[in-house]
Amino acid sequence: MKKYDVCIVGSGAGASGVAYTLALGGKKVIMLERGGFYKEEDFSKDEIAYCKRDIVTPSLRESYHTIEYLSANRWVKKTTYSDESSFFNGNIVGGSSNFMSGYFHRLKPVDFKLKSTYGAIKGANIVDWVIDYDELEPYYEKVERLVGVSGKVTPYKYHEPRSTKEFPYPPLHEHPITKLIDKSCKKLNIIAYKTPRAILSKSKDKRNSCYYSNYCGSYGCSSGAKGSARASLLQPALKTGNLTIITHAFVKKLDEKDAKVTGAIYVDTQTKKEHRIQADLFVVAGQAVETCRLLLNSKSKNFPNGLANNSNQVGKNLLFSAGGVGTGQFDASTMSLKELMVEGLFVNRSLCDWYEIEDKNIKMKGGIIDFLFEHNNPISKASKQKWEDGKLLWGEEFQTKLLKKFTTTKQLNFEVFNDWLPTDNCFVSVDEKYRDIYGVPVANIRIGSHPHDIKVGKILAKKAKSVMQEMGAKDIQTSISSYPPANLQAGGCRFGDDPKNSVLDKNCQAHEVANLFITDGSFMPTGGSVTYTWTIYANSFRVADAILKQKKS
Repeated sequence: MKKYDVCIVGSGAGASGVAYTLALGGKKVIMLERGGFYKEEDFSKDEIAYCKRDIVTPSLRESYHTIEYLSANRWVKKTTYSDESSFFNGNIVGGSSNFMSGYFHRLKPVDFKLKSTYGAIKGANIVDWVIDYDELEPYYEKVERLVGVSGKVTPYKYHEPRSTKEFPYPPLHEHPITKLIDKSCKKLNIIAYKTPRAILSKSKDKRNSCYYSNYCGSYGCSSGAKGSARASLLQPALKTGNLTIITHAFVKKLDEKDAKVTGAIYVDTQTKKEHRIQADLFVVAGQAVETCRLLLNSKSKNFPNGLANNSNQVGKNLLFSAGGVGTGQFDASTMSLKELMVEGLFVNRSLCDWYEIEDKNIKMKGGIIDFLFEHNNPISKASKQKWEDGKLLWGEEFQTKLLKKFTTTKQLNFEVFNDWLPTDNCFVSVDEKYRDIYGVPVANIRIGSHPHDIKVGKILAKKAKSVMQEMGAKDIQTSISSYPPANLQAGGCRFGDDPKNSVLDKNCQAHEVANLFITDGSFMPTGGSVTYTWTIYANSFRVADAILKQKKS
């Protein structure tokens, strides 16, 4: 049996920086990915395939999760196949990074020192990070260059320090509505921040620039412009000859002996046969929920509660992203139809003035607001038009409404992002009663949020609504929810200096298992008020450097 230097479980943002760095460093790396290997030519804009079917995630009849939610003051459990919800986010090479919208915001220095800056909050398990912003900044810059980030640095009060003046790629072409956003923000004395995106505005290596299809979120990129782990890092790493990727490999267990991982047991999901991979070092990056599940199911004599879990911290302090959404309708009364109905171009505007909230004698951590158009999915857009005042429309009446929707109006959305505070009631566990088709206990996700999350989200939504009103939007709606977005997962294996209340050390190496690292968002003790992808990418490069340094010594 061949033995590798490093075995990586998963192939997304948290895995790719490690694979890229180690492969270029001459290490023999094997990567185990549950899904298939899609390339640019394999992606399409098929709404039914990517948004209505399980084409890139496991069938919920075969692999699912259980969810615990609070109802009438008691915890109720349901399966995700019962309501066809899913907490899987893209099981293909490159993981969920293939399907992201590519909004790239860095964490700010305050995010690393949340507890020492604002103090404890009752019911929330807030701790400071064991690294600071300055330690991660060089890796943020590395992601900008290698993954490819387009944008224009826009100064504002809470902007993070940068080692470079600008992003490596110029801003993407912008929709005319950005002029209205900029004008309205200026009148309200708000800075309209130009949102950086992990989408190429110019070609890079063998990746083409964006062709403005308006299908980013939920879809793979057929030009290679989007900075997925597959396009930006794994395909170049494969050229070294040092990286091997095994697809359709579901890792069900990590074997352990003498506090070291000795092998990864995986099932070939096509043949249903089991295989074992040996390596000197193991890196797990399967996204937070599935990473915790793997460790909890990898029980042994030394770790009866799950691998690296004698502290009982694996699965604890799971994070999502707090906040919600808002919508506003625009038509010829706000700007010319010729400009409004332009397709494909990006909005790329954010509001970051309230990353820290300091008005009306209030001082607390805030968040950001991203503007974007309603998703271009035609089936989804059309379906929303079939009801009016409780009446089901059909025939000419329905046809008229559809024509108006698709030719004379646009819906501008905003998304609010603020901290999901870690609590005792948000965690991953496993329940022996619920197993997938391979006989492995599925992840149970208890979803308990902190009321402070809603409080901050509502403040931010009110700020965003004021901008929409100034722009002249009609029928403005807002929704701040305690139910999480399934695609934004972190926590569960937080890093820290004390093995009693953390799973990993500052370099994301397990306290209790010498040759185990975890490099997806699981390491994060708090999530900040931005999407996690950029930070996960940056940290994976940081950990990869630590692994190389450790191997040399």
